[in-house]
Amino acid sequence: MVLNQKDKNYKQCSISVMDNIADPNIEFDKNGICNYYYEYIAAEKKYVTKGDDGEKKLDEVIARIKQEGAGRKYNCIIGLSGGADSTFLAWLAKSKNLNPLVVHFDYGWNSELAISNIENTVKILNFDLYTYVMDWEEFKDLQRCYFKASVIDLDVPADHMIFGALYKTANKFGIKNILSGNNVQTEYTLPSSWNYNKFDIVNLKHIHKQFGGRSLKHLPALGVWHLAYYQLVKNIKSVQLLNYLEYNRNCIKDIISRELNWRDYGGKHHESVFTRFYQGYILPQKFFIDKRKAHLSTLIFSGQMTKEEAMKELSEPTYDIHLQTEDKEYVAKKLDFSLKEFEAIIKLPNRKHEEFGTDAKERSAYFKAMKALKPITRIIKKLR
Repeated sequence: MVLNQKDKNYKQCSISVMDNIADPNIEFDKNGICNYYYEYIAAEKKYVTKGDDGEKKLDEVIARIKQEGAGRKYNCIIGLSGGADSTFLAWLAKSKNLNPLVVHFDYGWNSELAISNIENTVKILNFDLYTYVMDWEEFKDLQRCYFKASVIDLDVPADHMIFGALYKTANKFGIKNILSGNNVQTEYTLPSSWNYNKFDIVNLKHIHKQFGGRSLKHLPALGVWHLAYYQLVKNIKSVQLLNYLEYNRNCIKDIISRELNWRDYGGKHHESVFTRFYQGYILPQKFFIDKRKAHLSTLIFSGQMTKEEAMKELSEPTYDIHLQTEDKEYVAKKLDFSLKEFEAIIKLPNRKHEEFGTDAKERSAYFKAMKALKPITRIIKKLR
């Protein structure tokens, strides 16, 4: 049974808009404050450095990136989606005199606005753009499998292959640092039950084996041992520069709109037509999940929004109703489903990813190895 706001057992966090609808893991203290608030505070304390200390740390990291990239055409790499975070990251890299290779991943779902934002950014910043084009027939087959499997995280195929392409491209060009737009202050909060491990290649392969119609020969897979090779052998690192700033959503949008002619596409990650439809239609309709609750709650926790403002936003549709209908027809057609077939698939009983197998043992072994290697890594760094 799924709760709604009128049920007597319904409960919402007294600080944020997180609630117990479709979230079995939420907990509340005696003051009605949910666990996600305390988790955010702990993460901000651990990972975020602001003010003068943040600027100092940022400059230290920038200096290291330049040193490790010395003598090469590019000293870092940025995956540019056309969204706010990756666009600001490109602007920041320019302001710090970094010379990144900007990589865009064409997997068939870019909105026209996202393409325009990407073109403006690389042109104004005078950065080289490398477009990694996914094999559409293979990628389409994989996406169809996830719909047929009726699992929650339909963004796994895109996220998995995009990061696989990012590491593959970094290795191809001899780049050691990947600049990541991930940050605590605008996107930390997310219930674990609302998505799945993006890099569980065992799960991905088993889903594809059961429902797929063609082999996956050309997609850039990134399983745990691929990741180990890139990180431990090739020494490629992911660097989250945005955690060294006072990272305010409205401020960064003002900057990139003014400096890079960036235009807002609406909701978070709506630069992708597929992700817009998935987050704005599939999750609410099929899984009763409104991801805006997590996104807005993070902004409340970081002091960028009031609860009243968030509630007002949640009272509106996830995105334009007419566009939702257009997107459903477009996604169905692009994935070679009839509309009737697509609607029937959406209504299939929900299944857990774990039903199809996981890489839990391999991942556990990798993290144990990483932990054991830490003392050795420190010694090597001191000797350099």
